[in-house]
Amino acid sequence: MSTRPVDLGSLKPGNLVVIDGEPCKVVSIEKSKPGKHGSAKARVTAIGIFDGVKRSIVGPVDSQVEIPIINKRTAQVVAISDVIQLMDLETYEVFETLIPEDESIKEKLEPGVNVEYWEIMGRRMIMRVKPT
Repeated sequence: MSTRPVDLGSLKPGNLVVIDGEPCKVVSIEKSKPGKHGSAKARVTAIGIFDGVKRSIVGPVDSQVEIPIINKRTAQVVAISDVIQLMDLETYEVFETLIPEDESIKEKLEPGVNVEYWEIMGRRMIMRVKPT
Protein backbone atom coordinates (compact mmCIF):
# COMPACT_ATOMS: atom_id res chain seq x y z
CA MET A 1 0.00 0.00 0.00
CA SER A 2 1.73 3.15 -1.17
CA THR A 3 -1.10 5.69 -0.83
CA ARG A 4 -3.86 6.60 1.61
CA PRO A 5 -7.06 8.63 1.16
CA VAL A 6 -7.67 12.12 2.60
CA ASP A 7 -10.26 14.87 2.00
CA LEU A 8 -9.39 17.26 -0.81
CA GLY A 9 -10.16 20.25 1.44
CA SER A 10 -7.59 19.17 4.06
CA LEU A 11 -4.60 19.57 1.70
CA LYS A 12 -2.18 22.46 2.24
CA PRO A 13 0.69 23.88 0.11
CA GLY A 14 3.73 21.65 0.55
CA ASN A 15 1.68 18.44 0.99
CA LEU A 16 2.01 15.60 -1.48
CA VAL A 17 -0.96 14.32 -3.51
CA VAL A 18 -1.40 11.76 -6.30
CA ILE A 19 -2.75 13.29 -9.53
CA ASP A 20 -3.10 11.08 -12.64
CA GLY A 21 -1.09 8.35 -10.89
CA GLU A 22 1.87 10.69 -10.34
CA PRO A 23 3.06 11.90 -6.90
CA CYS A 24 2.98 15.71 -6.86
CA LYS A 25 3.82 18.51 -4.41
CA VAL A 26 0.94 20.96 -3.81
CA VAL A 27 1.89 24.56 -4.71
CA SER A 28 -1.48 26.31 -4.33
CA ILE A 29 -5.06 25.73 -3.23
CA GLU A 30 -8.07 27.90 -4.01
CA LYS A 31 -11.34 27.24 -2.20
CA SER A 32 -14.68 28.62 -3.37
CA LYS A 33 -17.58 29.28 -1.03
CA PRO A 34 -20.58 26.96 -1.19
CA GLY A 35 -23.39 28.20 -3.43
CA LYS A 36 -27.11 28.02 -2.94
CA HIS A 37 -27.32 24.42 -4.16
CA GLY A 38 -23.72 23.26 -4.25
CA SER A 39 -20.93 22.40 -1.91
CA ALA A 40 -17.64 24.25 -1.50
CA LYS A 41 -15.08 23.40 -4.20
CA ALA A 42 -11.30 23.29 -4.08
CA ARG A 43 -8.83 23.74 -6.94
CA VAL A 44 -5.44 22.17 -6.19
CA THR A 45 -2.40 22.95 -8.33
CA ALA A 46 0.63 20.69 -7.90
CA ILE A 47 3.95 19.90 -9.60
CA GLY A 48 5.13 16.33 -10.22
CA ILE A 49 8.02 15.26 -7.97
CA PHE A 50 9.69 13.04 -10.56
CA ASP A 51 8.76 14.75 -13.86
CA GLY A 52 8.21 18.44 -12.89
CA VAL A 53 4.90 18.62 -14.79
CA LYS A 54 2.21 20.99 -13.45
CA ARG A 55 -1.12 19.29 -12.76
CA SER A 56 -4.38 20.38 -11.14
CA ILE A 57 -7.55 18.83 -9.78
CA VAL A 58 -10.91 20.44 -8.98
CA GLY A 59 -13.56 18.90 -6.79
CA PRO A 60 -15.77 19.22 -3.73
CA VAL A 61 -13.73 19.80 -0.54
CA ASP A 62 -15.15 16.60 0.98
CA SER A 63 -14.12 14.37 -1.96
CA GLN A 64 -11.37 11.80 -1.36
CA VAL A 65 -7.91 12.06 -2.97
CA GLU A 66 -4.89 9.80 -2.55
CA ILE A 67 -1.69 10.98 -0.88
CA PRO A 68 1.52 8.98 -1.28
CA ILE A 69 3.16 7.31 1.70
CA ILE A 70 6.85 8.28 1.84
CA ASN A 71 9.41 5.73 2.97
CA LYS A 72 12.52 7.70 4.07
CA ARG A 73 15.68 5.59 4.07
CA THR A 74 19.46 5.95 4.19
CA ALA A 75 21.87 4.63 1.57
CA GLN A 76 25.52 4.90 0.63
CA VAL A 77 26.71 5.99 -2.82
CA VAL A 78 28.53 3.07 -4.47
CA ALA A 79 29.24 4.49 -7.93
CA ILE A 80 28.31 7.44 -10.15
CA SER A 81 27.95 7.32 -13.95
CA ASP A 82 24.85 8.32 -15.98
CA VAL A 83 22.89 7.16 -12.91
CA ILE A 84 23.83 6.82 -9.24
CA GLN A 85 24.28 3.38 -7.75
CA LEU A 86 23.20 3.23 -4.09
CA MET A 87 23.31 0.58 -1.37
CA ASP A 88 20.61 0.68 1.31
CA LEU A 89 22.27 0.71 4.75
CA GLU A 90 19.63 -1.54 6.35
CA THR A 91 18.86 -4.15 3.68
CA TYR A 92 22.19 -3.89 1.75
CA GLU A 93 20.14 -3.86 -1.46
CA VAL A 94 22.02 -2.22 -4.35
CA PHE A 95 19.94 -0.19 -6.82
CA GLU A 96 20.24 2.68 -9.29
CA THR A 97 18.46 6.03 -9.26
CA LEU A 98 18.59 9.20 -11.35
CA ILE A 99 21.07 11.96 -10.56
CA PRO A 100 19.17 14.73 -8.70
CA GLU A 101 18.53 18.05 -10.47
CA ASP A 102 19.46 20.10 -7.36
CA GLU A 103 23.04 21.39 -7.80
CA SER A 104 23.64 21.65 -4.03
CA ILE A 105 23.02 17.89 -3.71
CA LYS A 106 24.77 16.95 -6.96
CA GLU A 107 28.09 18.60 -6.06
CA LYS A 108 28.35 16.66 -2.75
CA LEU A 109 27.78 13.23 -4.30
CA GLU A 110 30.77 10.92 -4.45
CA PRO A 111 31.36 7.21 -3.69
CA GLY A 112 31.20 6.47 0.05
CA VAL A 113 28.87 9.39 0.92
CA ASN A 114 25.65 8.63 2.85
CA VAL A 115 22.40 10.06 1.46
CA GLU A 116 18.74 10.14 2.47
CA TYR A 117 16.45 8.86 -0.24
CA TRP A 118 12.68 8.73 -0.42
CA GLU A 119 10.80 5.79 -1.85
CA ILE A 120 7.44 6.99 -3.18
CA MET A 121 5.06 4.65 -5.04
CA GLY A 122 7.89 2.27 -5.97
CA ARG A 123 10.24 5.00 -7.26
CA ARG A 124 13.31 6.35 -5.49
CA MET A 125 14.77 9.84 -5.32
CA ILE A 126 17.78 11.29 -3.45
CA MET A 127 16.60 14.11 -1.19
CA ARG A 128 19.72 15.18 0.69
CA VAL A 129 23.31 14.30 1.52
CA LYS A 130 23.74 13.26 5.15
CA PRO A 131 26.46 15.03 7.13
CA THR A 132 29.41 12.81 8.03
